[in-house]
Amino acid sequence: MVGGYKVITLCGSTRFKNEFMEAQKRLTLQGCIVISVGLFGHSGDQEVWENMDEGTLTKTKEMLDDMHKRKIDMADGIYVINVGNYTGDSTRSEIEYALEHGKTVEYLEPIG
Repeated sequence: MVGGYKVITLCGSTRFKNEFMEAQKRLTLQGCIVISVGLFGHSGDQEVWENMDEGTLTKTKEMLDDMHKRKIDMADGIYVINVGNYTGDSTRSEIEYALEHGKTVEYLEPIG
């Protein structure tokens, strides 16, 4: 909590940009401080990856994955954008990380 506000980090595939934006708005109006992704590499920010050689691409993806875990460190919990119950490898890793570090985990859609 920061100043009485719950801090939530959004997690999920960046292909769900619209759902990220809607969740961010809804959680903010519910009184949460929301930390989100910095770019949507799977839905609209493709120029980020253009002209990167394989080594730079790998380092950049590793940096972004690590940075997102630091965002989880700053939060009380995570909110998983799991449209159609989809969670990829990175998101599953973030869920495991959050649970290992005592964070709450909530989902957009019921899991099952």
